[in-house]
Amino acid sequence: MSMAADIRACIFDVFGTVVDWRNSVSRDLAAFGADKGISGVDWLAFAVAWRKLYQPAMEEVRSGRRAFTVLDVLHRESLVTLIGEFAITGLSEAEIDHMNRAWHRLDPWPDAVAGLTRLKSRHIIAPCSNGNIALIVNMARRAGLPWDCVLGAETARAYKPMPEAYLAACRMLDLQPAQVLMVAAHNGDLKAAKAQGLGTAFVPRPTEHGPDQKTDLAADASVVDIAADSFVDLAHKLGC
Repeated sequence: MSMAADIRACIFDVFGTVVDWRNSVSRDLAAFGADKGISGVDWLAFAVAWRKLYQPAMEEVRSGRRAFTVLDVLHRESLVTLIGEFAITGLSEAEIDHMNRAWHRLDPWPDAVAGLTRLKSRHIIAPCSNGNIALIVNMARRAGLPWDCVLGAETARAYKPMPEAYLAACRMLDLQPAQVLMVAAHNGDLKAAKAQGLGTAFVPRPTEHGPDQKTDLAADASVVDIAADSFVDLAHKLGC
C-alpha cells in the first residue's frame, strides 16, 4: 500500500463500475414502452443486446476504419438496428433520441456517491469512460456523482483500452501515470491502464451482467495494486 501515498488522482471506469447500466437501461426503456403502449418486448434482453453492440461499434473507431465518433452517435446507430430487430414500429426521431439518452440516466451503485465523496476529500476524481462528455455530465447531474472534471474518450479522442485514453487523462491533470489510480470493475481495463504505468484498483460488481455473471468476480493479482470491496472501502484504503 506504499504506492497509495503517491496517488494524486483517481480516475474511474463508469459503465458497470460506477453505475448499474443493465438494470437502469431496462427500467428506463420499460417505462418508455409502457407509456407508448409498446407490448411484447423483453426490455432486459433489449438492454443486454444493446450493450453487446458497444464494443463492435467502438472497434470500428479503434481500428481506424472510422474517424473518432462519440458514443452517443454509436449508441444511437446500434439502437436503430435493435428497434428493427425487435420489430418496434411507429417511433419518431424524438422518441428514438429519448430512448438513446437512457444511457444518460443510469443509476449509481449504492456505494458510489458516498465513496466518491470520500475519495474527493483527498484526491482529484474524474471519469475515464468511453462515454462522451454530454452523456457523463448529464449522468453525473442526475445521479449526484461529484466529479472534479470529465476525462475519457472524447477528450482523448481514443476509446479504451487504447493507451491514449489513459495517458491523455494523466496529461490533462498534469500528473505522471504513477500518480494516477485507475479504478474499475473490469480486469481488462486495469490491465491496459497498468501497461501505461498507472496504479490500479479493482472494485467488484458481481451482478453487472446479471445474477449468473461469470467474469470479473475477483481482482487479477497480476494487474491490480489495490483490491477493495466497494468505493467506501477503497476510500478507507487510500486514507480518506
